Amino acid sequence: MVKNIFLALSLCGALLSPVYAETAAAVVSTPAPALAAAASAPHALVAAPATADAGPAASDPPTPTVHKGDAAWMIVATLLVIMMAVPGLPLFYGGMVRSKNMLSVMMQVLVTFSLLGMLWCVYGYSLAFTEGNAFFGGFEKLFLKGVTVDSLAATFSKGVAVPEFLYIAFQMTFAAITPALIIGAVAERAKFSALLLFMVLWFTFSYLPLAHMVWYWAGPDAYINADAADKAMATAGFLFQKGAIDFAGGTVVHINAAMAGLVGAYMLGKRVGFGKEQMAPHNLTMTMVGASLLWVGWFGFNVGSNLEASGTAGLAFLNTFLAACAATVSWTLVEWKVKTKPSMLGAASGAIAGLVAITPACGFVGVMGSMVIGLSAGAVCYWGVNGLKRLLKVDDSLDVFGVHGVGGILGALLTGVFASPDLGGTGVYDYVTNAVGEYHMGRQLVSQLWGVCVAVVWSTVVSVMAFKIADWTLGLRVTEDDEREGLDLTSHGERAYHL
Repeated sequence: MVKNIFLALSLCGALLSPVYAETAAAVVSTPAPALAAAASAPHALVAAPATADAGPAASDPPTPTVHKGDAAWMIVATLLVIMMAVPGLPLFYGGMVRSKNMLSVMMQVLVTFSLLGMLWCVYGYSLAFTEGNAFFGGFEKLFLKGVTVDSLAATFSKGVAVPEFLYIAFQMTFAAITPALIIGAVAERAKFSALLLFMVLWFTFSYLPLAHMVWYWAGPDAYINADAADKAMATAGFLFQKGAIDFAGGTVVHINAAMAGLVGAYMLGKRVGFGKEQMAPHNLTMTMVGASLLWVGWFGFNVGSNLEASGTAGLAFLNTFLAACAATVSWTLVEWKVKTKPSMLGAASGAIAGLVAITPACGFVGVMGSMVIGLSAGAVCYWGVNGLKRLLKVDDSLDVFGVHGVGGILGALLTGVFASPDLGGTGVYDYVTNAVGEYHMGRQLVSQLWGVCVAVVWSTVVSVMAFKIADWTLGLRVTEDDEREGLDLTSHGERAYHL
């Protein structure tokens, strides 16, 4: 299966290569944060908000200033994403496994989030968001060297910045929660020590380079004229140069994690008794509470990625809200039709699918575009966790690939469609002319395909290698006896419930 994925995506890359030059030239400006004082870019988004500074092209970059409202919003957004990771994701996943494995899943999420948060500050931020090459950043900010209370990170508007410490904290939540998503695919059978080793390897060689490839650029203040823009673009990440747009992590977060989960599910094998024994969720009430926390926290995830309390933040907020609503309704109606009874688990899964699909698009598409994306995500992801899962013959325990992989790919591609101003989107902002440029949907779709294909192939290759290393050194899977007894007791010495 993995070999077939490699071959298909290699062919995809070969087919896209002839049109790369034309596509890259079409996207000259791309929004995202960059270090205002040093042209070291944090989070990059390729279609700039329509609310960015307007007016004639400037010859010198403006002096960056910090607005307290933007800084306050970034603190709130960061807290919302932390709420997604603890307690939202552990409750969502924990309710869907059997009672004997609930604490193990919660423990895996909590420790993964904490461990990778540490590594983010040690080397992750530097490798993702400093200038290096097209795939990795440099080592200049190891241990956050040189970052002070006076350091600034740029926003989407020229001359507007936020404190760099806040930007580091916000991106830290992305870097730490993304690997935790993988846990749902290998739940109830993975060895805790091996899983942690895998997480460190995958974080280092899959998450960090993809974040750099998609989001690293020199920032809007570097685009003062055409020559400066060309020089700045040459230092950007690989997929940024290809013109791929991803507002809050469709490729970097969801496709990336989903491919790792799919690989892990294949390499660990099916759970003991899969297809023969009852493996129903033990507490759907808890899953609903977790899904609700994820939904609320997602506003920090998506809206916070704008880095400013602006009109574009309002657009991202409404798009995130509406897409989740639409996907919930869509999934419910499809399941009702197919299975004759709509389920609460299905409705909650639909909401998450809509949130996943709108993530790359939320700041770029119009409101009606977000509703179409949500409606599509509910139906397509329902197929992903039912029909596609059966075709793949894989035990993806909590349907990570069916929701995050399928939803992420769908959202990334539809971003290229509905970002068009003709369909209510924001278009692509040119920071040299300080105006929205001409939008080419076909070219943008090619750029989006680049992002999807690279994320799929890169994560798959790194995941295979990382799981192999973890297996060779520690062994990936618990014993059959331990699995039957439950990981709560055998791995952690405790039970979720005492009856």
